[in-house]
Amino acid sequence: MAHNTSILRDSVLIIIGILCAVVGLKGFLLSSHFIDGGVTGISMLLSDIFAIPISVLIFVINLPFLLLGYNKLGRSFAIRSTLGIAGLSLCLAFMHVPDITSDKLLTAVFGGLFIGVGIGLAIRGGAVLDGTEIAALLVSKSMKLLKVSDVILILNVVIFGAAAFFLGVESALYSILTYLAASKMIDFILNGIEQYTGITVVSIKSEEIRKIITENLGRGVTIYQGKSGYGKDGQINDPRDIIFTVATRLEIPSIKQIVLEIDPRAFIVQQSIDDTTGGLLKRKGLH
Repeated sequence: MAHNTSILRDSVLIIIGILCAVVGLKGFLLSSHFIDGGVTGISMLLSDIFAIPISVLIFVINLPFLLLGYNKLGRSFAIRSTLGIAGLSLCLAFMHVPDITSDKLLTAVFGGLFIGVGIGLAIRGGAVLDGTEIAALLVSKSMKLLKVSDVILILNVVIFGAAAFFLGVESALYSILTYLAASKMIDFILNGIEQYTGITVVSIKSEEIRKIITENLGRGVTIYQGKSGYGKDGQINDPRDIIFTVATRLEIPSIKQIVLEIDPRAFIVQQSIDDTTGGLLKRKGLH
């Protein structure tokens, strides 16, 4: 029953994502000749240059990446992504969406927002509507010096450089704005307002800090054993508890303040958390 509910939820997210992407493309960008980044941007650019239907290009250009990434993604993800991209292509071919605005700035920003919402919802549903990250992953695996983010950056520089040449500098600049809006919206959909940050605290007063974080702030902690090197307290190889907790960005200042009030010489490390599953992430009800 739970499995069926999960499939239904994911399917709804992918369908809504497809519809949002179609609105962004047909309602804003295509008539203005602005493009997005990634495989979608390549498809839009080639459609403008060679007058090939974008519905065909999006499916044809994405398909090789889905086939090549089959082993990396897994069967379920690959099938969902293929169906999602096929659905996007069909909707672009047969759905009628009127132009929503002729204002260039609104077109660039809201076109990007709708595409970002669409891609983000599809990812939440376990699929992709753009094979860019698959392509970047495959390239970075074969070229060890490049990270996935580097490959995406290089790909987009080439795309927007080509856009400046074929569509004009103004269209390319608006297209960059579209891409930035889409990227920010994808981050928002995937991470939400409550982006989490991991905090590691090394202190000789770890028990006091643990009590404050768990009892006063209602946050769960993980404690593991460590040994000091030669620190400010002058103790070498002194065993101590190391505290790790996860909190939202809004809670970070108060946690750091409390820790430093207890132990001004505490060592605090922060790192970004892309995603979390399970554990005590929400505040416990404190009375």
